[in-house]
Parts: sequence; structure tokens; C-alpha cells
Amino acid sequence: MTGLVIRNTGSHYTVLTSGGARVDCRVKGNFRLKGIRSTNPVAVGDRVTFTLAADVGEGWITAIDERRNYIIRKASNLSKQSHILAANVDQCLLLVTVNYPETSTTFIDRFLATAEAYRIPVRIVINKMDCYDEAERRIAAMLATLYEGLGYPCHLISCVDGNDTPLSLLPALEGRTTLLSGNSGVGKSTLLNILVPGVRQKTAAISDAHNTGMHTTTFSEMFPLAVGEDSWLIDTPGIKGFGTFDMERGEISHYFRELFRFSSECRYANCTHTHEPGCAVLRALDEQLIAPSRYQSYLSMLGDEDEGKYR
Repeated sequence: MTGLVIRNTGSHYTVLTSGGARVDCRVKGNFRLKGIRSTNPVAVGDRVTFTLAADVGEGWITAIDERRNYIIRKASNLSKQSHILAANVDQCLLLVTVNYPETSTTFIDRFLATAEAYRIPVRIVINKMDCYDEAERRIAAMLATLYEGLGYPCHLISCVDGNDTPLSLLPALEGRTTLLSGNSGVGKSTLLNILVPGVRQKTAAISDAHNTGMHTTTFSEMFPLAVGEDSWLIDTPGIKGFGTFDMERGEISHYFRELFRFSSECRYANCTHTHEPGCAVLRALDEQLIAPSRYQSYLSMLGDEDEGKYR
């Protein structure tokens, strides 16, 4: 039998068959020994083959179809392993906040670079516009200008204020499988409850002491959207840092669109864009054609050999 993995709790997987049945499945132990360097060898969005266990009502996943793509990060507990957020996705919604809590541009840029590596389009959604003062709203507008200038569509929304309705996102989700991701506390569960009525995901206030989010989603799950056939939204647990996985130093600049564009003019083909003479990227940085925050994110990723980063 075959089906689509729509829920992953870490030890159990819910598989949706073509007939609409939902089957609770597990993975046999030897399945984990086939060279998969991941804390979750099966991810939401995977299409799998499974067999039903006699008289139990559960299934055993025996094979994963070849993935069209996936988005991956460094595992938070085992830095030499990866964690696959989702597989076979058409786009990502990266939910960010200027405050309550603040999403760093480093986090945004790491996510974008990883999505670039796996050729997954990203839309940036700046949430909680109703909470911001004038200065914070200017920052939100500046972020939108920066990333839209790089080709990433941006949406400014409020999940509690009808003037910036998140329902405006729905046309962009039609006919696509979309991964929803972001830091803890940015409002992913609240947004999901609006886009998928009846889900009723738990929500929680941020920590007043540290202005950080608290986890309310503990596993990944995909939900059908009522905007057309094959429209899915994948909800994932909030993440604090985004450690990149398996990127060679020489290719990191390829995943920063503006750095890659200017790098073709560098004097040396193996330029690291840090100190070399004739570096077109450094020249563009001096001429304010590259945002300093983006360049700092690039330098941060160059330093990811430090195994303790972004746990």
C-alpha cells in the first residue's frame, strides 16, 4: 500500500491513502540504518510504501519514494545530523516578527539560503503588525523593501486586526503544498487556525521575561486548505536557531542572490568574499549595493564549522 505522510510525532506517522483512509504507521528499526543521516528518516510530505500488520491496525513503512525536494536544518540535539522539516513542498511561508519576539535577520537569511539550496521559493510573512509602534512599523517596511528587492514576496499581516488580514495569503497557497515555519512565538498556530478553520491549534503568549516564544506545536502535520485541490499547509514546531547542514564553504555565497550576482565579477574564481583583492562583492558592499545584514549573515554561515552554533 502507498500513501502520503501527513503527521509525524517522532515515533508514529499518519499516512493518508489515495482512498482517504488514515493509517497509523511506524518505521522498522533496520530502516534507520540505510545511510539516512537524519533524526527523522520519514518526514511530513513524504510519499511512502507501507504494509499492514495483521490484527493490529497499524502499518510498517518499508520505503520512501524519491523526494522532489526537502528543506533541512542542523538537528538541535545532534549537530552532526540533520532534521528534515518537510519533503515535497512547493513553497515556504516564513513567519517573522519585528518584536514580541524579534526575529533576527540572521535567522531569516539562513532559512532563505537553505531554501535556495533546495530550490524552494519562500514568501516572508511579517506578523503582529497591530502590536508595533511607529518605529517598529518602519522596520517592518524596511525588511519588506529589502527582501522584496531580492525577489522574495513579503506580506505584512496581523492575526487579530482585520486591517491586515492573513486571509489575503490564501490565493498564493492555492494548488500548492506550503511549509509554514518560523521562530517560536511568532504566531504560526494562530495563523494556522485562521487559514484552516476548525484546526484549533494551541497558542500561547510569549515569555515576558525574555521576549521569546514558547513551543505550542510539538510535531509536524499537514492540513488541507479549502482553496482548491492539492492545497496543503504544513505546520511545524517553532525553532530558535537555523543551523545550516552539509553546505560547502565555497557554495554558500551561491545561495545569497545578490552575492552570487556580483561574484561573477570577482578577480578569483574561488573568492571567499572576505579579503581578496578584486572582490566584486566587497566592492558592492562598500557601495551599499549589498545590505550589511545580509553580508553578516553570510559570514555567520561561513563560520558554521563550530559544532556548537545554533543548537
